[in-house]
Amino acid sequence: MKNHTALILVLFLLLPFTVHAQSGRNRTTPKPQTDTSQTDKTEKTSNADTTVNESKINPNGETVEGDVIRTDTALVTLPVTVVDRNGRYVPELVRQNFRVLENGVEQKIAYFATTESPFTVVLLIDTSGSTHFRLEEIQDAAINFVSKLKDNDSVMVMSFDDRIEVQCKATTDRNEIERAIKRTRTGGGTRLYDAVEDILKKQLATITGRKAVVLFTDGVDTTSHRATYDTTLRLAEESDAPIYAVDYDTSGTTVYGGAGGGGLPLPGGRGGIIFGTPFPGGGMPGPGGTMGDYKRAVKYLHALSDSTGGRFYSGDSLFGIGQAFTWIAEELGRQYSLGYYPSAPGKSGERRQVKVKVTEPELVVKSRDSYIYTEPPKGAKDSR
Repeated sequence: MKNHTALILVLFLLLPFTVHAQSGRNRTTPKPQTDTSQTDKTEKTSNADTTVNESKINPNGETVEGDVIRTDTALVTLPVTVVDRNGRYVPELVRQNFRVLENGVEQKIAYFATTESPFTVVLLIDTSGSTHFRLEEIQDAAINFVSKLKDNDSVMVMSFDDRIEVQCKATTDRNEIERAIKRTRTGGGTRLYDAVEDILKKQLATITGRKAVVLFTDGVDTTSHRATYDTTLRLAEESDAPIYAVDYDTSGTTVYGGAGGGGLPLPGGRGGIIFGTPFPGGGMPGPGGTMGDYKRAVKYLHALSDSTGGRFYSGDSLFGIGQAFTWIAEELGRQYSLGYYPSAPGKSGERRQVKVKVTEPELVVKSRDSYIYTEPPKGAKDSR
């Protein structure tokens, strides 16, 4: 009986230590949190991501109003260049310095890219028969143009004659770009309109962010079988990429200051110089077309540039072409991009007037002044 009593006493004394040890093990391996707290956390993250009033900045210098997704209308993107009264570029403006009006109504800027944001340039080179004797010069000028872009800018190289060829996809690899330019070869006819259509309908759709087209041609189309003068201008007005046209004069080779001479790129159209006097039309008609063809070509290239917010240059010599490319590279490196969703819905094909202003005084803004409204396909989304 004494032994039983002693055993019970020992068990009674050890009981608190056993309970204490079990309690301590529970503290070191806590029970996992319930799914409810994790769900709350997910919901909070989701709500933050879809807040459209929140401004976000990515490493490329682009700012977007939240994760803006709109299905009721398409984002309108405008290339914008700002200079002072002396013609010097103004590169350090911010979103708050800009105002955008569509048909006189102010719009909310939903997308803004600074001058430091990388560009993708589609370099489209005319290699038709009319450029045969100048192809090496054209290639050298194009390579020099690429060297003036920023290191993080990408370049796609395309060429066209009676064929349309992508020599290289958009890349920052300068060696690959140079090899692509040097691969261009002179061909037969000139499918200018078809090449412009290919870029506006296909190639630009694969490129995000800031983009531009640099078109190097004499402007005389001879063999396009899909697109036309009018259809490509219509596509240009719907595009969000500026087109910079460098008009290379192949209409004649004996005019002093014309092709092969020392002429500077002129913003007003082609035109050789004979002893200091402008020669109407830029020289005698050459094998590429009649005088009327060249006048029509210049009008077309002007329209492409003007309707997209780009610029037209008449490069009537190797020196002039190089200078034109230098000016284009400089402008691209100082250009902003603004985007907005039109506050008023409309119908496809409707022309709308656009005005970009800056809040700082004594500054001049260059941008496109209109565009063709396009309804997005059903189910399409715009996101940045």
